[in-house]
Amino acid sequence: MIKNYLKIALRNLWNNKGYSAINIFGLAIGLATCLLLTLYITNELSYDRYNEKADRIYRINSDLRFGGGDMHMTQTSDMMGSLLKKDYPQVEEYTRIYNNEGAKLVKKGNEFINEPRAAYVDSTFFNVFTLPAIEGDTKTALNEPNTVVITESTAKKYFDAVNVIGKIIEVKNDATANTTPYKVTAIIKDIPQTLHFNFDLMFSMKNANYQWGQLTSHNFHTYLLLKPGTDYKAFEKNFPAYINKYVLPYAQQFIKVSSIEELERLGNKINYSLLPLTKLHLYSDYSFEITPAGSIQYVYIFGAVALFILIIACINFMNLSTARSAKRAKEVGIRKVLGTERKTLIAQFLVESTVTAMIALCIAVLIAYAVLPLFNNVAAKSLHINNLLGSNTLPYIIALPIVVGLLAGSYPALYLSKFKPIVVLKGSKAGFKKSNLRNGLVVFQFATSIMLITGTIIVYNQLHFIQTKKLGFNKDRVLVIDGAYALNNNIQAFKNDVLAMPGVVSGTVGLYLPVSNSSRSDNSYSKEAVMDTKNSIDMQTWRVDYDYLKTMGMEIAKGRNFSKDFGGDSSALLITETTAKLLGYDDPIGKNIYMPTGNNGKLTALQIIGVVKDFHFESMRQKMGPLCMRLRNSVGLASFKINTADTKGLITMIESKWKELAPSMPFSYRFMSDSFDEMYRSEQRAGTLAIVFAVLAIVIACLGLFGLATYMAEQRNKEIGIRKVLGASVGNVVAMLSKEFLLLVGVASILAFPVAWWAMNKWLEDFAYRININAWVFIAAAVIALLIALFTVSFQAIKAALANPVKSLRTE
Repeated sequence: MIKNYLKIALRNLWNNKGYSAINIFGLAIGLATCLLLTLYITNELSYDRYNEKADRIYRINSDLRFGGGDMHMTQTSDMMGSLLKKDYPQVEEYTRIYNNEGAKLVKKGNEFINEPRAAYVDSTFFNVFTLPAIEGDTKTALNEPNTVVITESTAKKYFDAVNVIGKIIEVKNDATANTTPYKVTAIIKDIPQTLHFNFDLMFSMKNANYQWGQLTSHNFHTYLLLKPGTDYKAFEKNFPAYINKYVLPYAQQFIKVSSIEELERLGNKINYSLLPLTKLHLYSDYSFEITPAGSIQYVYIFGAVALFILIIACINFMNLSTARSAKRAKEVGIRKVLGTERKTLIAQFLVESTVTAMIALCIAVLIAYAVLPLFNNVAAKSLHINNLLGSNTLPYIIALPIVVGLLAGSYPALYLSKFKPIVVLKGSKAGFKKSNLRNGLVVFQFATSIMLITGTIIVYNQLHFIQTKKLGFNKDRVLVIDGAYALNNNIQAFKNDVLAMPGVVSGTVGLYLPVSNSSRSDNSYSKEAVMDTKNSIDMQTWRVDYDYLKTMGMEIAKGRNFSKDFGGDSSALLITETTAKLLGYDDPIGKNIYMPTGNNGKLTALQIIGVVKDFHFESMRQKMGPLCMRLRNSVGLASFKINTADTKGLITMIESKWKELAPSMPFSYRFMSDSFDEMYRSEQRAGTLAIVFAVLAIVIACLGLFGLATYMAEQRNKEIGIRKVLGASVGNVVAMLSKEFLLLVGVASILAFPVAWWAMNKWLEDFAYRININAWVFIAAAVIALLIALFTVSFQAIKAALANPVKSLRTE
């Protein structure tokens, strides 16, 4: 029986090549999209699940507010983990990551290589995280200072071997010519890409250059391994007690506060929370992530897109199958007269739809394989088709066409099998008659497409807004040279030599830039010589030189910039307009603010000499917080404002000067505009993918619309001929055949608008600075959908309208 079903199904597909091609191609596109997005979603959901103890590992996050300045950070103080372990038996272990020192220069032969994926970690790091060792014992590898654990690829990179225990790696990480030797004590397998950190070199925490014991400075990523059965939400209730026991007594050296309640009454806060390891990648909206975080919002969006596109493809199958029912009506009638039961007919039609879905799946796998490199490039992933065809997922992939075939074929099977033989054998047509269900399915198809078009327009409008909004600094044509500390004492000479080159306008040396991949540092300040909860404020503190504002294109709103003409600027301060407002000063010039120095409780007075116009130093997802600048030497980055038509030639000149002063050091540069774009890379990727999926949805919907228009024209062939004989023009016929479909697209637009508005408003809520959604966006999306639908239907309608009426009437 099944064999006969298959033969009939294949024969019907072959005898109706056009119909079969539309159905198979539409399903194949839907299934290929579903496969690619499933790959993406499973990859996003797999982050950090590689760890054996993932269900018991939590990161501590910090939420701080002082004087109106909010900070939401992934970092804590250096002591928090050890104190929690000491006081609470629920903590089995803790570990920390300290990566504030940035990239390391590692010596290989006579040259140094820039290694950005390096950090200091505790000796307990490998007890908490699952990072299998190839050589050495990771449990004791970092117990001593001047030790390092490296990955397998790093071992091969520097020693051309894996068994390198006891070998020495020399690291230069300051502005002197000295190097620090580190002994390799363990080699681990390369860290999987689906972990939220991706280090190649992990140095002993005992070598970190840090002023230890500062309970109010937050610079360490701290993780807790809780004992089995511990409820992490219940454990979070211990944090207020920790703050009262440790943080407040330490803070009372600098600030007059008696309790956490008093702190909160005055609008300030110190809150800590735990985030499960498996949620770090998708659920974190905190600053200072080790690697860029994903977003569960995009997982939901792309999951819905995959489902909707697949549904659109299934709807095509259902609509086309019912629309062409006239061609199958006599077959059904004859088979029923010959004694075929309805359930047998239903089985036959379901087998046909399943065979169609299986053929479509084979083509879909080929399409997915072909476009996967392009998809990886857009999504910034390294996905492989094998990830989808593995033992865990292959059964689901095999089941997919069966499920799709049964779902898509169920309505046509029930619809076709209910035909009454006496009616269809008399010659009555059971074809393209008006169907509310079919119309509803077309509306759903185009409503989904219009929502995708609307979303795409809004995403690109928001990105355009970000690119064109006045930032408070000029990101364009600023050349940033990384690792400037490698120049040792020649850094000022290098800056002066580059400034003398044609095309260089100005230059600055420091660690701080208003874009990603640069340093951040926060400190507490007070308006008065005695700090308390009423007069304190926490803000970013950037150490800059005399030429920083000029190079960054920042402007002074009041007062003056740092100047060599004033000898006392070492104790001077520049603040932003936001900082002045939070301090409550209309004219802050000449006023003092105070900052703690060391752990002795003393405050140092700093005089405000200028107010810098506000600038966005973080992503536009966050509101501008308070910031100040101090005149201090800080090496790390050398930035130059350039104005030349020969950018490549200028960079070559700068590199030559670098090699002259530091011949063994790597020369690495970037443009600040690229770092700015990196801050919004996930939105740019989402926008690109949205365009692709919107186009796919429209294409699939139009394939179905084309098929429906074709069969509609066939069914109304005689009517068209009569109308033309009676004087109807080609335009009249095209309008008659098109208006029903255009009406459905109009209804789809009305239904899609509120859903699209709600969904995109939710997306825009992630941005503190965002566009308003205007009515023209919805009108544009509807017009695009209407024009595409009109073009699709008109092609077949015009063909029918131009046909010779004599021929159609004669054949009837």
